[in-house]
Amino acid sequence: MGTVAHIFVAPGRGAPMLAFSWVEAVADSGLVGDRYADASIRRGPDHQLTLIELENIRAFEAETGLVLSPDAPRRNIVTSGISLNEFVGRRFRVGPVIAEGLELCEPCRLFKKRTHPEVLRFFVKKGGLRARIAAGGVISIGDSVSAEA
Repeated sequence: MGTVAHIFVAPGRGAPMLAFSWVEAVADSGLVGDRYADASIRRGPDHQLTLIELENIRAFEAETGLVLSPDAPRRNIVTSGISLNEFVGRRFRVGPVIAEGLELCEPCRLFKKRTHPEVLRFFVKKGGLRARIAAGGVISIGDSVSAEA
């Protein structure tokens, strides 16, 4: 079982990620205050919720000697203590919220442009998870992250 270490939303495209201690997740929509909660902006259900492991961010720093803040990958939820890749195609819980893992977040040119060129190589299969929100609720820092029983 893992935990929620950080929570971020971006109110607009390219806007800085804003940190929160809690956020409301709305089923089949997104996180309140995040740009992708707006259906006219969201490209599909895979943009409702994104997650990444804090351990992978720290491993990048250790391997490259470069600094990468937890908000730099631009994922909504930064987890600790759990492998997110195992949730592809499965339901899982983030606090009271039920999410469905849709696909891995692979590193992209925008991530590279905003951080370091090395992210393209390092974050392959370690860039996080895209998920659909199946049942909403409030996610808080410290909430558990686990497979749906």
